[in-house]
Amino acid sequence: MSTHTPSHKIKKRAAVQNYTTLIAKTLQAGLNQSYTLQQLFTALKIKSKSDKAKIKKALSELLDKGTIKKIRRGGYLYASGPIYLTGRVDYVRSEYAYIVVPDQPKDVLVRQKNLLSALDKDLVKVCLLPSKGGKRPEGVVVEVIERNPAPLIGRIIVSGNQPQAIVEQKRITYKILLEGANTSMLKKNDKVVIALTAFPASDKSVTGKVIQHLGQAGLHEVEMHAIMAEFGLKETFPDSVLASIKNIPTGITEVEINKRKDLRHIPTFTIDPADAKDFDDALSYQPLANGHHQVGIHIADVSYYVLPDTLLDQEAYLRNTSVYLVDRCIPMLPELLSNELCSLRPNEDKLTFSAIFELDAAGNLYDQWLGETVIHSNKRFSYQEAQANIDDQRGDFYQALTLLNDLAKQLRKKRLAKGAINFETRELVFELDTNGKPIHIIPKLRTDTHKLIEEFMLLANKEVATYVAKLKQKKEKVGPTFIYRTHNHPDPDKLNEFFLFVNQLGYKINSANMPIYKAMHLLEEAIQGKQEENIIQSLAIRSMAKALYTTKPNPHFALGFPHYTHFTSPIRRYADLLVHRLLKHYLKGERLYDAASYEKKCQYAVEREYLAVNAERASVKYKQVEFIQNLKDEIFQGIISGITEWNIYIEILSNGCEGMVRLADLSDDVYVFEENNFQVVGKHLKKCYRLGDVVKVKVKSCDLDKRYINFWLC
Repeated sequence: MSTHTPSHKIKKRAAVQNYTTLIAKTLQAGLNQSYTLQQLFTALKIKSKSDKAKIKKALSELLDKGTIKKIRRGGYLYASGPIYLTGRVDYVRSEYAYIVVPDQPKDVLVRQKNLLSALDKDLVKVCLLPSKGGKRPEGVVVEVIERNPAPLIGRIIVSGNQPQAIVEQKRITYKILLEGANTSMLKKNDKVVIALTAFPASDKSVTGKVIQHLGQAGLHEVEMHAIMAEFGLKETFPDSVLASIKNIPTGITEVEINKRKDLRHIPTFTIDPADAKDFDDALSYQPLANGHHQVGIHIADVSYYVLPDTLLDQEAYLRNTSVYLVDRCIPMLPELLSNELCSLRPNEDKLTFSAIFELDAAGNLYDQWLGETVIHSNKRFSYQEAQANIDDQRGDFYQALTLLNDLAKQLRKKRLAKGAINFETRELVFELDTNGKPIHIIPKLRTDTHKLIEEFMLLANKEVATYVAKLKQKKEKVGPTFIYRTHNHPDPDKLNEFFLFVNQLGYKINSANMPIYKAMHLLEEAIQGKQEENIIQSLAIRSMAKALYTTKPNPHFALGFPHYTHFTSPIRRYADLLVHRLLKHYLKGERLYDAASYEKKCQYAVEREYLAVNAERASVKYKQVEFIQNLKDEIFQGIISGITEWNIYIEILSNGCEGMVRLADLSDDVYVFEENNFQVVGKHLKKCYRLGDVVKVKVKSCDLDKRYINFWLC
């Protein structure tokens, strides 16, 4: 009698063993997330009855071995020991915070009782809890590894022998007992910068010392300096840096001019906001004998003045970007450079780094040249002045402006046809009185001249990136080191959720049957001029990935470019300065391979960009609250811009101010949040408030410290 096992049984056993491995790996990689049987079928793409039977058998084997365990609601969970992760605290509400863990797809939710006294931005160790089937993993903080070293901004509430300050940190409020010799000068309602000396324990007590006395809360300068202190921003530069640039030559030598292409004879001009002082870029235009057009994009040659590893360079790197608050610019470079030596001011010779293109009337590119130049700007336009000259067909350079505008429209048309997505968020302009109080808030008007400058800057950035990307030789895995600006494809789940929302608003776009950019173009056309246009554009941008700096030459999805960089703003962005330095090497035929150190610089640039955006947003929020608090008797029309299980967020249509209505303040019913339907619905009367609905609101209360507005629904 044969002792061999039939071959079909061996195959079946092997199949089960393969599935045990796949199931174990799936559950292990799921960040403590449980899977039901059906979810495992979906995750492993199991469809046939025989394969489903093998999955069930594999699950039984894994359960018997103790590799996995079965939990409530029929879920399966990997049965390893506790899973620990390390991340930064991101407070959202007083009830909970998220722990942001690098390289994890989802943040970990931690309830207030499980935060172990951790404050916002503290580095913590979190232990994951068994999944309860929610969308986010939950956890418990088991250790505060590192306290956030950033100072806190407080307002004095008790002065005298034992002064106290109140600190609003996002949605969390702390009272801090102040110690130290300099507390006697403090008055009630003074704003101060505090360094914590003892952190909250079980009694929630916090002590600290005042490291900067800003002045009385509510004064414009005090509040702007409070925001700067909150984000670690400094208007002034260290004395050592200022001393190091005192002897920078202000003139341009003939020797330097002879090294460069001299373009001073070509008509050149700048177009910038009316209040701008740092002019990064200029345009020149010349008709060519063959009927084509020569367009020059000339960028301030900051790399000529800011040399690597100098005190000036080190300070510029630390700042990494200029920050634009409501009323001021906190510059990356001292004024001597940003507003004088590097700024392309009219009627002055300036050193530049140029990208010169030959284009036909349809915007097709025939030739290009990149290199160091010297220019002479003949005119400084504001956007409004340049637009008026185009509209009226008269005034300085109106013919050149008109031709450039026509070319820009052709470039834009070609860009959109190749897959660019054109959504943008609404920007606000604040008119302030002499005391810095907001009088008016209006949306920033985007004219053709704004789009003109944008298109030519995009062209220069794209072509510079493409030039370097093409330097990669056949035998190389990667080309020479460079800094690219990249943008990944959007997450399919976020995108599906977004289109589900717009479909519920009545915009029936079948995004599954066309490229994403075409669906977005159809939507852009459909919402133009509608009340919900801004909210849909904002949600569209939120559904996309974030643009990043990296040494990897990946595409930029939103722009539809295979390669893209930032070359055009070196006065205000350090990444652009690095791009200039690298490009100069490559134009000389040199090659540099140092991806590791430049990738670190890219990561730091992303961090500083994020900080700058948040600081700018904080100044806008403060001024919005300051503006709206005096209009408590007015009824405003607003659009629902966000919904959570606690609040309805509403943006006023006329001025862009956003506030919230607490669901607890809706007294006509008990409202339940339906996340999948983007709405809250009354339990009894079934009244519904949905994302995108237009409603009427009245100001209930304002909190300048927290920078938020509470509304009543009318």
